[in-house]
Formats: sequence, structure tokens, C-alpha cells
Amino acid sequence: MSVPHTAAPAATPAVAPASAHDVQTVETSPAWHRLKAAATALQPLQVKDGSIPDPEDHPRARDLVSSIVASIRELAPLFPHDAAYLGALPGDFARWVDGGFAVPDFLDSLVEFQPQRHRVDGVRHLVVFPMYTQNGSPDRHVEALIVEAIWPDFVAALEAGDYGNALFVSLRLIDFTPGYDTNSAVLFPETVAMREIPPFTWGAIFQDREAARYRRVVAAAADITRLALPEDAAELIADQDVAERTFVMWDIIHDRTHMRGDLPFDPFMIKQRMPFFLYTLEELRCDLTAFRESVGIQRALDARVAAGEDLTAIERDTRRHARLVQYAVLFDRIFRFPITGSRVRNYDGLGGQLLFAWLHKKHVLEWRDVELSIDWARLADAVIELSDMINELYWESIDRPKTAHWLAAYALVSGIVTPHPASVWAQGLPRDVLAGPPKGYTDLVMDDEFPLSMFYEALDKKMRDVIESTAGIRARTS
Repeated sequence: MSVPHTAAPAATPAVAPASAHDVQTVETSPAWHRLKAAATALQPLQVKDGSIPDPEDHPRARDLVSSIVASIRELAPLFPHDAAYLGALPGDFARWVDGGFAVPDFLDSLVEFQPQRHRVDGVRHLVVFPMYTQNGSPDRHVEALIVEAIWPDFVAALEAGDYGNALFVSLRLIDFTPGYDTNSAVLFPETVAMREIPPFTWGAIFQDREAARYRRVVAAAADITRLALPEDAAELIADQDVAERTFVMWDIIHDRTHMRGDLPFDPFMIKQRMPFFLYTLEELRCDLTAFRESVGIQRALDARVAAGEDLTAIERDTRRHARLVQYAVLFDRIFRFPITGSRVRNYDGLGGQLLFAWLHKKHVLEWRDVELSIDWARLADAVIELSDMINELYWESIDRPKTAHWLAAYALVSGIVTPHPASVWAQGLPRDVLAGPPKGYTDLVMDDEFPLSMFYEALDKKMRDVIESTAGIRARTS
């Protein structure tokens, strides 16, 4: 495990706005409030594909679009680094209006929006698109956001070294329309309404929302389960800025892992229907890779400190956050994921159940006398052992037919998490299904193939209000 470069790379310089004070308080400006209000008022007129089919709504829609465009033009000088994008937006809106508010097409402005070129801590963007929001609204509405880059020096050094990811953008939500008053914590170009799919050059995650959600949920879960937290783990819950930086480090390693390693399949890229536990293993593989890489970074830097070396400021930050990433992965996975969302093919929930059950089987995590305890000294190696098992499954499956890989994956998961008593998969798929097409395999997976354990059923009842309270959370109110 190599250690990241000790010096921060030269960042892409941000062009100074006309007034730094104005851009840093733009969310309080009348122009932003007019834009936000107009976009919000437009949304009820739109149907699922983003169009406005009722001609009686068109006069009102034209007025609202005029207000949106006027506000964009007024605010654009504050965002000179996005001049090409903000200059293209009025044209896309005009084409939508002139086309009778049919399905919107914002490809021209989308290709001009390139936030990955401005990964400088604190740089802001004004974002306006007709789009759906993952884990938010499934309908394409005109959404408007003010966002801010989170890019600390130690993350810039990681990205310039062993963890290069030119497409990764980390952001903070400043203000937003209702599509983001939800559980959505990502901004992806593929969610935008457009006539054709261009090569995507960026993907953004709102680490402030992830961090705030984590802090609220884990604080409550630790209290309910009476888990004694190490001092640095408690600091992660107490400090929003520390948590945000930790989530940036976690996510940059996670994100690049999807395209690295022994990959018999990539369920998120090939867009085909398959048993949801395949998605579980892919997401968990990426999270456990972030965990194990952070362990390697921390241990390498610990060894240098033990040998009497002085670390640079960036190395000290890297060492600190490498340790915190391990807590972030562990607690988000075992406390929040299993009890968030529905029980219908909840692949992230199953990943949390799997990690919890694995650590319990290894006696690293114990639930005794109505109290949760963790053997911190053995935790890292136990998590890495599970990571090794998943990596071995992937490596072996390159030589297997697809359905044989599915069966092997089910054997791994069901060997750790107990399946539903009525599961056909657990009892053994019928011979005619085994001899048939993959669709037959997938059809027999239950919506809740791996139900919550009694531990999680009890935790869910006590945590439900806390989980629900995190929808739309932002750092300033966490």
C-alpha cells in the first residue's frame, strides 16, 4: 500500500468573481429567490418526462421560464468559471418554450457544464436543469441548486497520486428546489433530460448531506445500542467539517473502484436485470475497498511516525482521515443502510446486514446484555477478510457462466445472512429453472430475500423517526 504524495498538486485556479462577497451569499440574493420560486412553481405543471402537455398551462409556464432565464442572466457574472454553461442555458429554455413545452432537451447546456475542471475548495456553481433526482423524485422537473466544492489539500494529493479520479466531484449543498429536499445526495449528468447521451465527464456527490445524515443517525444508534465509541469516532460525529472531508476520501476511493479489479460483471454499467444481491456485493466491494485502502494508508503512516519521522501537514491530515474513513464505512453500513428505504430489493440494506452478520460471526462485534461492543483491535483485519472473500468471488467468476456466478454469489451471501424461510433460492432452484434463461433465476428472487434480523427489527422501531428526519438534511441544520 503506497502512501499519497506529500505535497498538494497545483489546483485549477478559480476565476475570481466580480464580487466574492456576493457569490458567497448568493443564496440570500433576490435573483436566486426569484429563480428558486419560479422553478418550484413550474414543477407541478410538468409531467413525468418533464414536458408540460396541457396548453392551458403554457402561458403560466412561459412567464415562469422568463423569470428563470432572467435570474440566470443576472446571477451568471458571479460564476465566470461556468460562463459557457450559463450562457447556453437560455438557449435550451428557449428551444423548450418554442417547441410547445414538449420533452425538454438540455444537451447543449449539459455538455458545457464541467465542474470537474474547478475542483478548488469553496468554488461555487449555479446549477439549473430539468432532471430527476436519485433517491428523490423519479419525475423530471426543472431543479435549481447552488453548490460549493469540497476539495481539501489532502484529498487533492490523494487524487494526484494513487487514487486518480478525474471525473469525481465533491460538493456541498447551499440551497435547492424541492427535488433535493429528499434523500438524494448525488448530482449525475445522466439524470438530465436530453436528446442523446454524450460521454459523461463528471459525477458529483454531496458529501455535506452524507456527513450530516451520518452524524445524526450514528449518534442516535450508538446511544440506543450503548456502544462506547473511541475518541476519534466520537469526533467524527461531533464535527461536520471533519465528517465532510472524511466522506470525500471515502467516496473518491469507492467511486474509482467500480472500474477496477477482477470484474466478471458491473451491474451498474451493463443495465440488465439480475438478482439484487449482485448489486449488494458490488457496492459493498467498493466500500470495503475504501476501508482496506484507508487501513493501508494509516498503517504506512503509523509506521513512519513510530520510526520517528515527522509527517507533513498533508500527511497528518491523510493519516487522520484514513482512520476516520474506517469508522464512516463501518457505522454507515451497519447502522443506517439496513433500516433505510423499503425492503423491496434493497441491495444497500443487505450490504449493511452482511457486514454486521460477518463481524458478529467473527466475534468482533457482540450484542450482549442489551449492549453493543466492538473489538477495535481486530476490526480492520476482519473487514479486510470479508473484502478478500468478495474479491475472490469476483476473480473465480471470470471463468464461470453468468448464472453460475449468480449461484456462487448467493452462496456467499446466504452463508452469512439468513435467507427468508420461503426462499426458493435457499431451497435450491428447480432443474427447469437452472436449465432455462437467466430471467427465470431472477424471477424467483424474493423482494425481501434476506429479511431483517431480530436485532435490526428492534433497532428499526427505535430509529425510524431519526432515519425519516434526515430527508432533505443539510449541514447547517444537522
